[in-house]
Amino acid sequence: MKPLVIGVAGGTGSGKSTVARNVAAALGDASVAFIDMDAYYLNHTHLSLEERRKVNWDHPNAFDWELLVRQLADLAGGTAIDKPIYDFVTHARAGETLRIPPTDVIVIDGILLFVDQRVRELCDVKVFVDADADVRLIRRIRRDMAKRGRPLAEIIDQYLSTVQPMHLEFVEPSKRYADVIVPRGGHNPVAIEMIVAKISRRIEAGGP
Repeated sequence: MKPLVIGVAGGTGSGKSTVARNVAAALGDASVAFIDMDAYYLNHTHLSLEERRKVNWDHPNAFDWELLVRQLADLAGGTAIDKPIYDFVTHARAGETLRIPPTDVIVIDGILLFVDQRVRELCDVKVFVDADADVRLIRRIRRDMAKRGRPLAEIIDQYLSTVQPMHLEFVEPSKRYADVIVPRGGHNPVAIEMIVAKISRRIEAGGP
C-alpha cells in the first residue's frame, strides 16, 4: 500500500507539531514517520555564526527544496531516507543524519510547506493550523528561550524583521491550498477527530 502523506503547515508557534503528534497518536496501529521541514534548511556552514544569525530563515529561499522533494518522494514511494538534522543553536546541519524507514503514514510539518507545488502534490492531505498572531509570538518566545537558548531581544528583533513579514507574504497566502484548516492551534480535539477519521478511512480503503 502506498504510504499516506499528511502535510501540516501554519505559522510559527501555531501548533503544527501538536496537531501532527495528536493525529499520529490517534491512528492506532499504523506506523508513522515524522518529517520536520526545518531539517531541510540550506547548510550555510561557509558563513560565520554571526552571519548565519542574519539569514532570513523564514523565506522560501532558505530551504533546500530539491533535497526535500526528493526525500519526500522516496519515502512516499516506500524507500528509506537519511533525513538531515538541523541544529538551531549553530544555525547549521548536524554532522549526522536520521534514518527514516518506510511507514504507513508520513507526517511532514513546516511553516512554508505549501509554498512549493511539488511538495503540495506529494501530500495526500493538506492541513493548515491557524492561531492568533499574539498567541504564536508568545509560544515562539517561550520555545526559543527554553530550547534554543536565545535572548529575548534577539527573538523579538527576528520576529519583527523577518518572521512577521514573511508570514504575511508567504505563509498566510498558502492557507488557500489546504484541504482542512484547524483554528485555535493544536488544541482543537474536534478538528483532530475529523482529520483522523478521514485518514483512517483512506488507510482502510488501501491508500489515497
